[in-house]
Amino acid sequence: MEIKELLEYTINKKASDLHLISGVPPMIRVSGILSPITGKEVLIPQEAEKLVFALVNDEQKEILLVNKELDFSFNYQDQGRFRINAYYQKGNLAAALRLIPNQIPKINELGLPEICHQFAQLKQGFVLVTGPTGHGKSTTLAAMIDEIIQTRPVHVVTIEDPIEYIFHHQKAIISQRELRADTHSWQIALRSCLREDPDVVMIGEMRDYETIASALTIAETGHLVFATLHTNSAAQTIDRIIDVFPANQQAQIRTQLASVLEAVLSQRLLPTLSGGRIPAVEILVNTPAVSNAVREGKVQMIDTILQTSSGLGAKTLEMDLAQLVKEGKVSLETARAFALKPEELMRLTKNR
Repeated sequence: MEIKELLEYTINKKASDLHLISGVPPMIRVSGILSPITGKEVLIPQEAEKLVFALVNDEQKEILLVNKELDFSFNYQDQGRFRINAYYQKGNLAAALRLIPNQIPKINELGLPEICHQFAQLKQGFVLVTGPTGHGKSTTLAAMIDEIIQTRPVHVVTIEDPIEYIFHHQKAIISQRELRADTHSWQIALRSCLREDPDVVMIGEMRDYETIASALTIAETGHLVFATLHTNSAAQTIDRIIDVFPANQQAQIRTQLASVLEAVLSQRLLPTLSGGRIPAVEILVNTPAVSNAVREGKVQMIDTILQTSSGLGAKTLEMDLAQLVKEGKVSLETARAFALKPEELMRLTKNR
């Protein structure tokens, strides 16, 4: 079994992921569903190791052997790019490969709300894309960044681990920096970022106190900052950002966040009735009411504010799920499974 064959199969099937784990055949995820690659035998540990080592160079192999895990990217000819996490499980090497298409999809092609075009035209502030792993955060972010690159004469700086979508200079110029290959740490990259004359900064993932603090500072100094966070809702996103700071700093951070936050887009990818997946999104737009709630630590009010701010483009996840059910795009059962508040979804669908 050759890695080349598995990569080509993943690309041809338009799978989102390929898994190499000893004890099972190579597995791919298509439209959210995992299944074995037809005709492939169960991987033994030596074969899984051979396949993974075929993806890394000598330096990466050394880091993997020492650290027991490694995030990196891999270009397969001109056909596709993979974001890879190689890791050990039960003492054996394994890997999860996420396929990153060469073509960056447009905002409208992804089925995202029209307000995303407005986010791409902002001059400064903080825009967060959140949601669980594997639900399209990186693709949504890439679509907005690509629209900026095509339409605005600015300098975009990205800091990623690893680089996922490859952007090209167009109306904007772009500097893509990858952890380890182009910088030694998130902290150093974010600190030096302000000396690189950026207009727009994209942070692949806010992982810790230092990253979040730096992102807020960059937004506060008049730049437009995009970032992702693994949270389930807009309100939880606000809480997560504030809670990462020591108690004696939280009042200051609430004030800072209230002034720089522009929007939170929290999304899920749902299987549709016609096949494929479609995003369901919760959108928080920073209004005076949201700003006051954040500043005063009354995050529990945000859901109510979202329900009454639909004229400004804001909506709860349940409102969007109910709309998808009404339009016949997803089943009520699917929508209910993804809802944060199933009883609210049932109320909204009953009213329709």
